[in-house]
Amino acid sequence: MGTADGAVGRLVVCPTPIGNLGDVTLRVLEVLRAADAIACEDTRRTRVLLDRHEIVGKLVSYHEHNERARAQELVARIADGAVIALVSDAGMPLVSDPGYKLVQACVEAGLQVEVLPGASSSLTALVASGLPSEQWSFVGFLPRKRSELQRTLVGASQTLVAFESPQRLAATLALLAEHDPARPLAVCRELTKLHEEVRRGSAAELAAFYAEHPPRGEIALVVGAAAPGSTDREQAMSALRALVDAGARARPAAAVVSKLTGIGANELYRALTDSA
Repeated sequence: MGTADGAVGRLVVCPTPIGNLGDVTLRVLEVLRAADAIACEDTRRTRVLLDRHEIVGKLVSYHEHNERARAQELVARIADGAVIALVSDAGMPLVSDPGYKLVQACVEAGLQVEVLPGASSSLTALVASGLPSEQWSFVGFLPRKRSELQRTLVGASQTLVAFESPQRLAATLALLAEHDPARPLAVCRELTKLHEEVRRGSAAELAAFYAEHPPRGEIALVVGAAAPGSTDREQAMSALRALVDAGARARPAAAVVSKLTGIGANELYRALTDSA
């Protein structure tokens, strides 16, 4: 079904600037001007962008607390021919931001979904880090629990990009320095904003720096690949945790995994108890 001017209803996913409002694309501005409604995470944040570019748009709140109900409402409007623009507070919607339920609902309903390219803090941090980018992973916001954080970071076999809070950054860097002090890292802070900072160095160097200089603002952490052999150690630790979770006693289980992997039983046992 289409609107009065013949346009077919569709959802247009629009990335917005991650800091500098001048980074929005011409196509995104065109869609925001023409859309029947703009679904946004925070209407106040989106209004700042629209006012900067002299756009008058009808804003509809769409955030993690009303996603399911709002998605049904917006799908019905798109099915009736409306063009809905979806934005988040910064960057690409769905990437550590709301939007998945709406896109999924549109796909299931057979409605058109158009995705525009644009700003992305994960890609910006990856390139700014100076670390290998042929193969990389994005893990979103890092887990808070130490054991889960260790599993995510320590044995990564390729460059990894993650978001971290300024309050937890020092502890995360200390964990990395404990396991692999020479691990190459980059802390990317306030990207594209007035106080942008990219600090590169080893895990030991950056852990020491941020222990003395607590950071502020939004942070993307880029972690280089683990040193050869560390992935084997992390796999051994995963096997040990699985045995203990299944009911095995820690020391005998560490001895079994040690025989299979060649990694010292005492080393495995200490790592297990330290991460508990």
